[in-house]
Amino acid sequence: MAEARKILSDAHYELPPEKKGDIDPGGERVIANYVKEKFGHDFVFLIDWPFSVRPFYHMRHPDDPQLTRSFDLIAKGLEITTGAQREHRYDVLVSQAKEKGLGLDPIKFYLDFFRYGCPPHGGFGFGLSRSLMVLLGLGNVREAVYLFRGPNRLNP
Repeated sequence: MAEARKILSDAHYELPPEKKGDIDPGGERVIANYVKEKFGHDFVFLIDWPFSVRPFYHMRHPDDPQLTRSFDLIAKGLEITTGAQREHRYDVLVSQAKEKGLGLDPIKFYLDFFRYGCPPHGGFGFGLSRSLMVLLGLGNVREAVYLFRGPNRLNP
């Protein structure tokens, strides 16, 4: 992330103020263009995201607790995957949830999975429709989904 922020700064790209610690879609495109020009690749992993913009269950770096062991995979300027090493220690999960301002009652069911021990693990969300859009060179995600649902189309 530190390198991505430098790339954006060198390109004179200003992130919106509300994206403090995060990157917007325009920034993702700038970084993707940089990677394509410099390395000839369409894919780039952005790693070491700030804890402030990630969920409470993402594991923090032991050397820098402000950063998480997480990533986004950007393909041709579009985020298609987000993942992280997940926090598996119950007491740390509870502490991080409180730090994020979450009440424990609504997430009790989730926390109970970790109460008696859970092995270290990771996870990711893969955007199949976004990936198809990128791989097929489509201009809009609506062209890559079977039944698009959005603000103006909720029913088939």
